Amino acid sequence: MSQMSQTKTLVIGGAGFIGSYLVPELINSGRTVTVLGRKKLPRYLLPERAKYVQGDFSDLELICNLLDKHQEVIHLAYATVPNTSFDDPLSDLLQNLPPSVQLFKEMADRGIKLILVSSGGTVYGEARQLPIDETHQTKPISPYGVTKLTLENYAYLYAATHGLKFVCVRPANAYGIGQYPFTGQGFIATAIASVLAHNPIKIFGQRGTVRDYIYVSDLASGIVSALEHGRLSELYNLGSGVGLSNLDVIELFTPILKNIGLSVHIENLPERSFDVQSNVLDSSKLQKHTGWNKKVNFTDGIDTTFEWIKELQK
Repeated sequence: MSQMSQTKTLVIGGAGFIGSYLVPELINSGRTVTVLGRKKLPRYLLPERAKYVQGDFSDLELICNLLDKHQEVIHLAYATVPNTSFDDPLSDLLQNLPPSVQLFKEMADRGIKLILVSSGGTVYGEARQLPIDETHQTKPISPYGVTKLTLENYAYLYAATHGLKFVCVRPANAYGIGQYPFTGQGFIATAIASVLAHNPIKIFGQRGTVRDYIYVSDLASGIVSALEHGRLSELYNLGSGVGLSNLDVIELFTPILKNIGLSVHIENLPERSFDVQSNVLDSSKLQKHTGWNKKVNFTDGIDTTFEWIKELQK
């Protein structure tokens, strides 16, 4: 604890859903934490001991000043989500790639350790086998996935040529208390909120896509495990290892809805070209290297998420 108390950690993009769980986890480990976010005030309540700085990490002067005061950086910031990246792939690239490459250079110059949070759901493309491990081919079919993979490759480049100390985490789909519905990410929150509002749940295709859902507190602890025990220049999948289609998810929370007299209506939409059919992550490498294990099973996670969204909708 005393050693960690000397460690100052910067979380870029730490004012969002994942950050709201990650920042307390980092503080509990004894770190001093600064959060950099674009909005004047963070959307999620941060612990009192966390310092919040408003700004864009593309601002070179700002980021250099912050890097000079920190020994670790967790890079969570990303300006788009998969469906908006498809609408404007050039914007996705320009908003996310140049500031990140600039960040890698400045971090390498200072010898600062980086945790790059990538995307386990999009960098692999269509699955050749399930679950997917880190040796699986990477052939993304969305601009979001292409840019995420490019960021990983630039991190490798700076590791090889400038000595950047980095660990890459590829997370599955986070869900849980605090994830707001209808934001373009988070099928579970949006599906529950749709039913509570007496609206149909929209799924693309007959059963929807198969995804790996991980409770957000398990995702946060996995990132910290990778930070503390991950090996430099390694990739780590971070997921539950369980694949569920959109329809599977709906069937799992239907009994909760029936208990309160609500029925589910599904609106089937055409499949989207940038959605891979199945994505389930093998996290055994992270478990082996760091000792991390998930703690929240899916039914418990759904129950708590449902209760939170029900209160939110009141």
